[in-house]
Parts: sequence; C-alpha cells; structure tokens
Amino acid sequence: MQLPKTFNELITEANQLDLYMKLVQQLNKDFLFANIDLDFSEDILPESLKLLLHETIYKLIQEKFTEYLNLLYIIDVPEATIKALDGNDTLKLSEEVTFLILKREWQKVWFKNKYSAQ
Repeated sequence: MQLPKTFNELITEANQLDLYMKLVQQLNKDFLFANIDLDFSEDILPESLKLLLHETIYKLIQEKFTEYLNLLYIIDVPEATIKALDGNDTLKLSEEVTFLILKREWQKVWFKNKYSAQ
C-alpha cells in the first residue's frame, strides 16, 4: 500500500475506491471509543471534515492534552511520527496531526476493504 502524501490524494483515492463513507465511519468509531464528543455526518464534505477535525485536534492539544494523547493511542498514530513533529506552533502541529490521523484511519479502512473482500 502506497500511503497518500497529501489530503487531496487521500480523498481522491478514498472516492475512487468508494470508501470515503467508511473513512468517516472509522473516524466516528475511534472518536467515540476515545470518548471525544465529535460525530461526523456521513455526507460531510471532505474540506469540512478536514476543517472540523483540525479544529478539534487544536482544541484537544490546547485544553485536553490527556484526551488528545488517548485519541492518538486509540487511532494508533505512531508515537515516533508524532515526536518528530515541531511542537512550537500549535496550529501547524494540529494541522499535521490531523493529516496523520486521517492517514492512519485511511490505512485501517483500506486494509479492511482489501482483506475482508476475499
């Protein structure tokens, strides 16, 4: 599996494979499991998804850091990747973490789709 390098690549691939709704469902599932009050509508536009997720991650970093770490653990974002990010600019950090979350959730959806269809 070749991971997307940008948000647009990720969304394009998800739409081509008709898995965008599954990506939204996976996000909802993991946020619920992390006990974070965020529930995306399944027909949310990709740009809105990105903005809402970014805003939520930013607020978690600023106000609820323990919940933020728990979410990263539940989603299974690699710790080394998070540690490699520059934490000086919280807005930029939250944007990068948003993409890492989307990428990891996309991996889960892609693998489930690929290996459960057989």
